[in-house]
Amino acid sequence: MKIRYVAIATAMAAAGLAHADQPGADWIPADQVIQKLTAKGYTNFGKVEADDGHWELEADLKGVRYDLHVDPKSGEITKSERDDD
Repeated sequence: MKIRYVAIATAMAAAGLAHADQPGADWIPADQVIQKLTAKGYTNFGKVEADDGHWELEADLKGVRYDLHVDPKSGEITKSERDDD
C-alpha cells in the first residue's frame, strides 16, 4: 500500500511541474514589458512568459539575441545573457 501512495504523490508532483507559472496580480502586463524594452532598443521579441517570479523572454539588441529576465513590477532587466544557440 505504501508504494501506491508514493506513486500517486510522484504523479501529482510531476503534474504540478507541467503547469506554467502565472503572473502575479501586481505584475505589469507583458505588453508593457515589451514597450519598456522597445524604448531601450530591443526588437524581435520572443514569447513573454512568467517564470520563477519574473518575466522571461528573448529579444534582439543591435543584431544580437539575448535571453532576458525582467522584474515583474518595475519592468527593469534583472538578467541578460547572450543567446549563442
